[in-house]
Amino acid sequence: MKHLKWTLALAASLVAGAASAEISDNVVRVGVLNDISGIFQDTNGMGSVEAARMAAEDFNGGGKNIKVEIVYADHQNKADVGNAIARKWLDVEGVDGIVDVPNSAVGLSINTLLRDSRMTFLASSTASSDLTGKACSPNTIQWVNDTWATGNTTAAAMVARGGKDWYFLTVDFALGKGIETEAQKYIEAHGGKVIGSSKHPLGTSDFASFLLQAQGSKAQVIGLANAGGDTINAVKQAAEFGVTQGGQKLVAFLLFINDVHGMGLKVAQGLQIMEAFYWDTNDDTRAFAKRFAARPGMNGKMPSANQAGVYASTLAFLNAVAATGSDNARDVVPEMKKFRGQDKLFGDTTIRQDGRVVHPMYLFEVKKPEEAKYPYDYYKLVSTIPADQAFRPLAEGGCSLVK
Repeated sequence: MKHLKWTLALAASLVAGAASAEISDNVVRVGVLNDISGIFQDTNGMGSVEAARMAAEDFNGGGKNIKVEIVYADHQNKADVGNAIARKWLDVEGVDGIVDVPNSAVGLSINTLLRDSRMTFLASSTASSDLTGKACSPNTIQWVNDTWATGNTTAAAMVARGGKDWYFLTVDFALGKGIETEAQKYIEAHGGKVIGSSKHPLGTSDFASFLLQAQGSKAQVIGLANAGGDTINAVKQAAEFGVTQGGQKLVAFLLFINDVHGMGLKVAQGLQIMEAFYWDTNDDTRAFAKRFAARPGMNGKMPSANQAGVYASTLAFLNAVAATGSDNARDVVPEMKKFRGQDKLFGDTTIRQDGRVVHPMYLFEVKKPEEAKYPYDYYKLVSTIPADQAFRPLAEGGCSLVK
């Protein structure tokens, strides 16, 4: 009798497992959630939507005629707005995965909401390293940058080149504070020091007082722990103040090709930038960029690392759906974590058990105007940080998840 009960229970569990492995509503819906109208509209915005659409087109049903829909919304850089959109997508509109999400406050809120739900969070633009640390979730995969990688790898590259005294201009929210904290740990642990730091609000237009303090500090390196329009404004005004002409190095922790294009090489020349992706790296990145530039509304623009991350993560998610026959995070995320190999856009890539996607990072210097040979020919490679050194080791991640 006991054997019969066990057999019946096993059969029931197998049936339940088979029933759960299915495509809900017979459609896989991916929601691109980002800033369409604010400071991240060029690095993310509608370009991210087009990148997700490209991934869906290249997936092409996964050999199983799987239907894919791409939807999108603007979180306006507000956690409550992003949370409300995600909840509606989860409870009402049948969205199966959320991708992109620049702005760490919004991303951390989404991460909490989706924990243990059926939805997958593809945090391809959320920079907080807490996503694979104290806030890790079995539903979250984090692509491209994070604050640990951005802070540590950038600081390491600059310290190795003699930049030991630092002054920070830091945006006063989770992203900036995280970058500065991680960079400072590395700098001080390797014989350097942080002379000072100025905090500024998101969306600052006048950096004059902050730059004067940075210049007055005589720090060898001025680190811009901000992003988007804030970094652009700071770099432009630094050029007006003659910061680099005075011998100080200006380092942007989170700047993208779109930002450099907006500033122009005359302003941005000599700037040190850490990137996870550059469109002109190899034949694969160039082929992707050419297709992206020809998409509706792109008008010849090259993709940012964040937009490349949307493409790569969306395609990886859809491939996992095809492999498992399910769009439920409990099936899809473990399948994604099996990946080891070459990603066409990010190179040598591993998806770890804590959800961190590990790939190389690159320190670039922005070219002088006379060095550029064609449109968007903006970077020259200074150094490559291998995948196994670019991100926080798993053992230090504070995440015990193994599923």
